[in-house]
Amino acid sequence: MNLHADTPRSLTISDLTAMKRSSQKISCLTAYDASFSALLDQVGIDVLLVGDSLGMVIQGHGTTLPVLVADMVYHSRQVAAAKKRAFVITDMPFASYAQPEQALHNAAKLMQAGAAQMVKLEGHKADVIAFLVEQGIPVCGHLGLQPQSVNRVGGYKVQGKDAMQAKRIMDEALSLEQAGAALLVLECVPAKLAAEISAKLTIPVIGIGAGAACDGQVLVLYDMLAISVGPRPRFSKNFMAGADSIEDAVRRYHLAVKSQQFPGVEHSY
Repeated sequence: MNLHADTPRSLTISDLTAMKRSSQKISCLTAYDASFSALLDQVGIDVLLVGDSLGMVIQGHGTTLPVLVADMVYHSRQVAAAKKRAFVITDMPFASYAQPEQALHNAAKLMQAGAAQMVKLEGHKADVIAFLVEQGIPVCGHLGLQPQSVNRVGGYKVQGKDAMQAKRIMDEALSLEQAGAALLVLECVPAKLAAEISAKLTIPVIGIGAGAACDGQVLVLYDMLAISVGPRPRFSKNFMAGADSIEDAVRRYHLAVKSQQFPGVEHSY
């Protein structure tokens, strides 16, 4: 007799890859605490991203740059403790993965103390990703707009609009997959480019402001609940509008992603 028959099994990267292969869209939202983690998990959200966006929506900073590894460990542990089924990815914050050994040290903290199932890092860091994967750490890449590089690129701008940029992002995506990344987030890139990358890669591609053809979608939780400080990004949508509760809003988002009703053209570039 299986005493745990009613306990949902935690999703794995293999499950997410299988969803891509069967053309099932992957729903993802950011989460930063146990209460929201439990709610999102109960609704059926597939992936919980403990994002360094907490620097803005939780801590009140203007960017993600002040967020520390200790902050990510703290919030990741809360999220992981409350979920049952969802897959947990935790961001590696700014300057925590400049070198492979440093990245290993910090990624180990996020997985051991923070209970993350995967870590996410920004940029074309194929050498770091390959090193982490060799040590048994699952990695999610992040290309396109990279919030941790906001000062270098001069603000939050769409990436990959011209042919040269588009080719670079495509080449980098292929390189990260070759290095061993098991997932990729594409942020603020033209929908056409994101569709081409999603079709070319065998790993799941999660979009945010990257059109409807990606294998899944992610939004900052507080943006889609319309409670963020500051203006909501164009690629987001207020799912609280017309909803009876926060749970209803999250369910509407989940179903909209699954049925490919979100994002619409108005949320894409």
